[in-house]
Amino acid sequence: MFDHLELEDISKRQCGILRKPSCTRPIIWHIKENGVHAIIKDFSSNKFFFRNTFGRFLVWREARAYKKLKYQKGVPALYRVIGGLALVIQEIPGIDLGKVGNGKRPPDGFFNKLTELVDSFHQRGLVHCDLKRAANIILGKDGNPYVIDWAAAIFRSRYKIHLFSLIYKRFMQDDYNAIVKQKLRFSPELVTPEERAIYDHRSRPEKAIRFFRDRLRDFLQKIA
Repeated sequence: MFDHLELEDISKRQCGILRKPSCTRPIIWHIKENGVHAIIKDFSSNKFFFRNTFGRFLVWREARAYKKLKYQKGVPALYRVIGGLALVIQEIPGIDLGKVGNGKRPPDGFFNKLTELVDSFHQRGLVHCDLKRAANIILGKDGNPYVIDWAAAIFRSRYKIHLFSLIYKRFMQDDYNAIVKQKLRFSPELVTPEERAIYDHRSRPEKAIRFFRDRLRDFLQKIA
């Protein structure tokens, strides 16, 4: 899919800009080919140093996450990487949770399915790390949850040292806390006392882990 698309072709063949670039963020295009809609995260228009350091690293990192999650239900497909600087990703028809308002709420069972989805990619050794951004959770037109934007994802294989493994476990919990956050917004009656207690917990070791976790996450999110 999109096999013949090159970096210099994107601006000519795109169907619209979903997000303009900044100094540290890629431009996001919408593109269509043979009836297939896709999203392109493109670092090629960023400044030389950034695109050839952080840009290439983030493309490699996110592509690695998508490849590890290949055929995972609830995660868009990666069609291809272009020149090490752009990702062509399946567009998911639907709306992100950040845009769901006016008294509307996800359908019954949505959050159970979202929890099962998070379980599934944790079992594959991946943590998303940025689910608290409601825009990264899509309510599909089919009523099912989808998780997008894997630029800040971390891999269990890189966190085997004891201290780092604790941080990794905290990241895992953050993915679940993000679900609780959305439940509190849309369906607070679904939040169990246990979930609320974990969501609110702040012990001293917890604060230390959260400090290191937040510094890492903030860095990844700023450049994602």
